[in-house]
Amino acid sequence: MSDANKRGFFSRLGNVLDGVRRWTLNLFFLVFIGLLLFNIVNAFRVEVPNGGVLVLAPEGVVVEQYTAVDAFTQISGSGLPIETLLQDLIDSVDYAREDSSIQVLLLLLDDMQHIGMARSLELSDALRRFRESGKQIVAMSGHYDQDKYLLASEADQILLHNMGGVSLEGFAVVRNYLSDAIDKLKVNFHVFKVGSYKSALEPFIRNDMSPEAREANRGWLEPLWDLYRDRVVERRNIAVKDFNYYVNHIDRVLAGSGGDAAQAALDYGLVDGIVSRPRLSEMMAEQVGWDKDGYFNQVYYKHYLRFKRGITLPDDTAGVALIVASGNIVDGERPAGSIGGDSLARLVRTARLDESVKALVLRIDSGGGSAFASEIIRAELEALQQAGKPYVVSMSSLAASGGYWIAAGADEIWASPATLTGSIGIFGAFPTVEELLADLGVNTDGVGTSAVAGKLRVDRPLDPIVARSIQSSIDNGYRRFINVVAEGRGKLPEQVEPIAEGRVWSGMDAHELGLVDKLGTLEQAIQSAAKLAGLSDSRHRELRLPMSPEEELMRWILSSGVAAPLLPQSLSALIQQWLPATAALPTLNDPRGMYAYCPVCVSP
Repeated sequence: MSDANKRGFFSRLGNVLDGVRRWTLNLFFLVFIGLLLFNIVNAFRVEVPNGGVLVLAPEGVVVEQYTAVDAFTQISGSGLPIETLLQDLIDSVDYAREDSSIQVLLLLLDDMQHIGMARSLELSDALRRFRESGKQIVAMSGHYDQDKYLLASEADQILLHNMGGVSLEGFAVVRNYLSDAIDKLKVNFHVFKVGSYKSALEPFIRNDMSPEAREANRGWLEPLWDLYRDRVVERRNIAVKDFNYYVNHIDRVLAGSGGDAAQAALDYGLVDGIVSRPRLSEMMAEQVGWDKDGYFNQVYYKHYLRFKRGITLPDDTAGVALIVASGNIVDGERPAGSIGGDSLARLVRTARLDESVKALVLRIDSGGGSAFASEIIRAELEALQQAGKPYVVSMSSLAASGGYWIAAGADEIWASPATLTGSIGIFGAFPTVEELLADLGVNTDGVGTSAVAGKLRVDRPLDPIVARSIQSSIDNGYRRFINVVAEGRGKLPEQVEPIAEGRVWSGMDAHELGLVDKLGTLEQAIQSAAKLAGLSDSRHRELRLPMSPEEELMRWILSSGVAAPLLPQSLSALIQQWLPATAALPTLNDPRGMYAYCPVCVSP
């Protein structure tokens, strides 16, 4: 074949491939438009059966704010979204409480992976309001872990599959300690911190938990477990001794039921019945009847919520602005699901400059992060107050370290009894690998123009001058943190120091210590902000970072259930288990390497 023929052949082949590509893209575009129109039409075709059941079925992790859309981490092995908004669940329950068409709420918990105690208590308040309106709540799951069971305890009737059980084990902080492994790798881990209880870096320098960390962790674990136990035994009307026996002697409990975990839960009053899924449908139908397709009369909460919100226009005149700050605090601009110092400060500035906004509520769910970014946010919040606008904080599961730094100056701080907060401390770390490199035959040498030039390198020993300067900066950062808390809380620095030292407190203890003003829900915090601003009502609107068209598209695909699973369920579950623990590592980007961060603050 001549060169001209070859060029002609490849040119024609390229044209064919380009045509196939264009046709494929056009086909996908048409399918997307069709699905979009179908979804929009269906949003207004939801049928709410008269006297029917609202099916409340959280999926994946219940969160304050969707994480920035990433198809790999957002889709579980079953193809369902792995995040559910807490506010969506609360709004669904509250709408149904006032809706005469809804007779029963069915709480299906099989697909919920985690909610956390603080968020569970907020949702439980909505469930209690529903129940007190005279309507019934039924909970069902194939298996209840502690997370699911606390929520289920709000139901009038708790049902369990005959192959399931109720797993209660208490709360714990258990970590891997890597000092010996790091020594074997010949890595020198240089740690700089202030605060006897600031244990974030202990796993890198110890082989066990320090006495201070052990004391501090018990200080919040035990009160929260007492709260959990008291809520359950009160709702289930069982004896504390029976509850404790079930938890601490589960081997004997199961031996008494012949190894049948479902029967054991029934024997100890933790559940009211053991039923199959077909029997559950029959039980529901006995109350509300069957529909034309052979299902009991029901409406799924996402469809119900879309219908309810679809007929309610957004209120752009509400005087209270709500900003959700969820995730690690990092420097610069960040998408939803993490807190960028610049991006969150920009949202606060928007609230300050908007004349229709009279007060701000900041909903915090964060274990902290960059001290620099935390200060950027705090300064913008202070400017909002100086403009005459009240600022109220509502704490979710976490508002610790940097999360407390940005909260401390609020006019009011509200928390859940189960919130983890405090952790007032600063740390930094710098590993060096000169010994490892030497073993490999790699040597490092050079010249510099000063005593410290070229000394802050991982392949050289940490110079004492550099080490002392880093520790001085950490000490200064800690004093700044103490002063921020003292000024914000109306205390003297010497009054803050005994309750600082990096120690974590439960919301209950933080309230007694004056780190928190009131215990309550986000809705109560919003009402209080409206009152502080002199508003006659507590209508509010949420301020959010704008999403790119791509992010909007991916979020719609995920929420519509159009996407298919990308990974086998077993592998997806393993990845999801490790993602929360590792997600923070690449985002710790404080320009001076100083962190107000609490990685052990994982809400029970």
